[in-house]
Amino acid sequence: MHPTMTIDTGNTGFMLLCASLVMLMTPGLAFFYGGLVGRKNVLAIMMQSFVSMGWTTVLWFAFGYSLCFSGDVGGVIGNLDMAFLRGVDLMSPSPLNPTIPLLVFIAYQMMFAIITPALITGAFANRVTFKSYMIFLTAWLLLVYFPFVHMIWGGGILAQWGVLDFAGGIVVHNIAGMAALASVLYVGRRKVKDSGPHSIPLVALGTGLLWFGWYGFNAGSEFRVDGVTASAFLNTDLAASFAAMTWLFIEWRSTKKPKFLGLLTGAVAGLATITPAAGYVSPTSAVVIGIVAGLVCYWAVMLKNKLKWDDALDVWGVHGVGGALGIVLLGILANENYNPGVHTNGLLMGNPSFFGKQLAAIVLSSVWAFVFTYGMLWLIDKITPVKVTEQHEVVGLDMVLHGEIAYLENAN
Repeated sequence: MHPTMTIDTGNTGFMLLCASLVMLMTPGLAFFYGGLVGRKNVLAIMMQSFVSMGWTTVLWFAFGYSLCFSGDVGGVIGNLDMAFLRGVDLMSPSPLNPTIPLLVFIAYQMMFAIITPALITGAFANRVTFKSYMIFLTAWLLLVYFPFVHMIWGGGILAQWGVLDFAGGIVVHNIAGMAALASVLYVGRRKVKDSGPHSIPLVALGTGLLWFGWYGFNAGSEFRVDGVTASAFLNTDLAASFAAMTWLFIEWRSTKKPKFLGLLTGAVAGLATITPAAGYVSPTSAVVIGIVAGLVCYWAVMLKNKLKWDDALDVWGVHGVGGALGIVLLGILANENYNPGVHTNGLLMGNPSFFGKQLAAIVLSSVWAFVFTYGMLWLIDKITPVKVTEQHEVVGLDMVLHGEIAYLENAN
């Protein structure tokens, strides 16, 4: 036991709320992705998000938390000293704030582990067998997610080097987006053209839940309630809103119509891009980040279309590019006045070395996530087929893989 630990009930209550908000983002993602696919593939893609809530929790309890936050092996991964939460009791303190129980920190970080691999699923929508997805989920957490959590948030080599990532520009969005790109290139294009978004209202519901949950994602990453928490909260909304409007206006000009789907996609791009910088920049910088996110992520999606990559739900263009962009913009716009505890300024405040470190970290994470993902898909394919057959695509994965349908055939 740790008899000297004093629990701060305000901070602890806030972090329990934030963990709940981040948990809600995974069902939100399921609705977001579910609305974007055709009617006969809704359940298959939603289940990929929901099963991560179950299976990732099992892995996190067994060894995931320990590999991320216990010990250090070569600066890249932790050890198994805290496997099955060995040694954790009611009074064990959190590493970032000793007035909060470690149990809360474990739960909060677990919610990040759940949603990150689920993000990737939008890229290979309608094409992947469930058995191969389960193996992929397990291997990807072990070989990509856990190492980057440790390297950046667990005191590993990138943290020691001075790389900053407030809530997951690299740890969540960039590595998921690059994994999505590798998945698209390995699995290939769909044989059967999808009918496109079958329910934009479902996408809107998912976006609302993601946006709501993102306050826990970003503001909670301060791990206490203070001025930085408030700044991260406000910055999250500013970036999302400015990115949404930027995307809306660009697409409106291009297509001559204001598209609801564009507004929603732009908001998510802004949220992904502000994530690494939320607690390190001013509100004015958050506005700049939002506008740049709307422009650059829209351009990335247009580039994907031009190159005919079948990234079904634009995971690379929104999360991969958004996460990388946020890390780079943090390197430019970081201002220690908005996080005095870190004492790090960006390029505009006269610190080019920090900017260089952020760029190097993005190169490392992008290459690592792409190579490991492509390689593991190749290996999984040797064990069990990764891609469904053309006939299965025709019938739809809901019925073929799960024996269930989302909607009655005669429903309007």
